[in-house]
Amino acid sequence: MKSAATRIRRYRAGDFMAVTILWRIAREKALPDLQRRKGHFFHEDLAYFQNHVLLNDNVWVAILDKTCVAFMAMTGNFIDQLYVHPDHWRRGIGTALLNVTKKRSPNHVWLYTLQANINARIFYEKRGFGSEIFGISPAPESEPDVQYHWRCESAPVAGRRRQRSDP
Repeated sequence: MKSAATRIRRYRAGDFMAVTILWRIAREKALPDLQRRKGHFFHEDLAYFQNHVLLNDNVWVAILDKTCVAFMAMTGNFIDQLYVHPDHWRRGIGTALLNVTKKRSPNHVWLYTLQANINARIFYEKRGFGSEIFGISPAPESEPDVQYHWRCESAPVAGRRRQRSDP
């Protein structure tokens, strides 16, 4: 039996537990040493998602066979969070979420990821994002991070002047 296609829609209140669980699982799988070292408890994840992510971002979820398998939180053209459940990695779901962002912000999208998150860095770079700034993430992580940008090739770049063409 063929499974249904992934559907992307806006977050609903009933998605809360499924999204926060997949967020935790994805982080633990992607960076297990960091998760153990930081020692955040699941109740802290729930509070952070409720009191920060949901208050500051627009959240989109990817649904497959009635199950939430990924989510993306964004503000304007900034992607604050993008996580896919590890059981669904490398199936185009993260790309589909990025496409939602690119439709909403067709000229420029940007985000941060931890430098240690090699899989995320490869994912973004394969989709046209370029690393621009290396730094340290704010507390509580305080970890080396990298700022990535995607720009539409036809979008003007700040500070660049267009050359006047001769007749």
